[in-house]
Amino acid sequence: MAKKCYICGKSPMVGYNVSHANNKTKKRSHPNLQKTKAKLPSGDIRRITVCTRCLRSGAVAKPEI
Repeated sequence: MAKKCYICGKSPMVGYNVSHANNKTKKRSHPNLQKTKAKLPSGDIRRITVCTRCLRSGAVAKPEI
């Protein structure tokens, strides 16, 4: 599964864990991605990976059952 949102393109961020002694170690935070069925603008229904913000905001068109 790609760690990238199909709608907005959100992908993992990189940064540092910084200790009290100022030691720095790399960390990587992943977006909260979910697999869901969606109706694409072309009209076909596909299973895509989207972030929860896109799901909540209504950017994903759900197919009618």
